[in-house]
Amino acid sequence: MEKPLKVDSQSWEQEVSKGPGLVMVDFWAVWCGPCRIIAPIVDELAQEYEGRLRVLKLNTDENPDVASRYQIMGIPTLLFFKDGKPVDKIVGAAAKKQFKDKIDSLLAVN
Repeated sequence: MEKPLKVDSQSWEQEVSKGPGLVMVDFWAVWCGPCRIIAPIVDELAQEYEGRLRVLKLNTDENPDVASRYQIMGIPTLLFFKDGKPVDKIVGAAAKKQFKDKIDSLLAVN
């Protein structure tokens, strides 16, 4: 059963920048209510898209350098990377269908 992998400043290069395929990073913080609301959805997406999408979580309070590098101004932000390059994002809490629609459209683009 696939779970989102915790990523930080030290593992960022290996897990995201050099990561193959489609990667979704959930930028979140412990104090963020909307982040807690979408957390179960992010967990479900990791399971549903296992083998097609890597799902990672980055705590912005613990890793402000990474959040700053990608100009994350509000959380939750889900940033999508393809072959190490940012390709799309969703800012704020959203319904599971919106996340799935975005993922499906990104997976369809090879």
